[in-house]
Amino acid sequence: MSEHGGTAALHWELLCGDELIALRRAGRFLVADLRSPQRVLCTSVRHGGQVDYLRHLLNHQSCEGTAHHERHRVMTEAGLDAYHDQVCREAMLPAAETAVMGTAANMNYVAIAKEADEGLTVTAAVTAGVQGNATAAGEPAGWRETDVGIQRVPAYAGTINTMLFINRPLTPAALARVVVTMTEGKSVALQRLAVPSRRSTDLATGTGTDQYAIAAPLSGSPPLTSASPHMKLGELVGVVTRQATIEALRWQNGLEASYTRGVFHALGRYGITEPTFFEDIAPFLAETDLELLKKNAKAALYEPLVGAAAHALAAVCDRIRYGTLPHATAPDAMAQHAAMLAANLAAQIHRWAEFRLTLRPHADTDVKSLILRALALGWAEKWRSG
Repeated sequence: MSEHGGTAALHWELLCGDELIALRRAGRFLVADLRSPQRVLCTSVRHGGQVDYLRHLLNHQSCEGTAHHERHRVMTEAGLDAYHDQVCREAMLPAAETAVMGTAANMNYVAIAKEADEGLTVTAAVTAGVQGNATAAGEPAGWRETDVGIQRVPAYAGTINTMLFINRPLTPAALARVVVTMTEGKSVALQRLAVPSRRSTDLATGTGTDQYAIAAPLSGSPPLTSASPHMKLGELVGVVTRQATIEALRWQNGLEASYTRGVFHALGRYGITEPTFFEDIAPFLAETDLELLKKNAKAALYEPLVGAAAHALAAVCDRIRYGTLPHATAPDAMAQHAAMLAANLAAQIHRWAEFRLTLRPHADTDVKSLILRALALGWAEKWRSG
């Protein structure tokens, strides 16, 4: 029995299985037992890279999402190699034959997706969280690895861990290509949910702590040579990764696709956030209008056409930042879409031109101020005749 959890209390539940793998779960642990010799490519601190001797893949909840300093000390003070051994003991697995992934996500939210094509099957098992750690590739990093170790490691809440099982042998090159296609599938999932980066104004492509383990049998039929999206293997890898990532985020973070229509999700990257919204919009609304909005915020700010206009405005703001649109046209483009936001909130689309004229003088200021003015204008005019 481990000092950090009693192994005797583990009661394993079989989630799925075939002649190659068995996926089981107990408490904080999710284990894939490899029932035949398989080539594995993974990010595990120990056994990372491409190996052919592993018999178990272990994903586990290593801590709570935020402020779990005790667990963080366990991992950092003892060292990650020692932590690997401890986790394997807790899950009653041989450390020398087990690849380990850790996350703050709950194992009860694991999402499993499976697709097949003429005898080829690909299965993904994903746990995912993006509320505190979503990033876009190329953003400034929060830490660096030096000769004396890793400096300034923050405890972010969010990781996408992917287990991928393929029932056909792969060449080493094809196995490496799976990583690219799998990553693209994960990024498509985040794109569809419009997941924002927590470090910039961009949409996220992943998190800063994403991990994976991919397994394919060493023998059997002739090995497949390509996981490109042009090939069926690549298609299946992309589909199951996308599906399982979306499903995992639905349970872990409540990112049901329809819920992402709201103004805060669409425009949070531009400063329109729920914790400060009423304080931010107060200068632009009469007191009675503000109080009415507070009582009806969910209905108003999640209204489908309001959400559509909010996402459209965010997309235009992105294009301006990226240089897609000429700088000289930016104020007009922003005013036009801000006016659509106001008109949809007011349920008076016929007043779009009027609202555009009202908002145009403010389109040269910061984006957040323009958005707040548009929302205030639309809400104030909803019960007035134009």
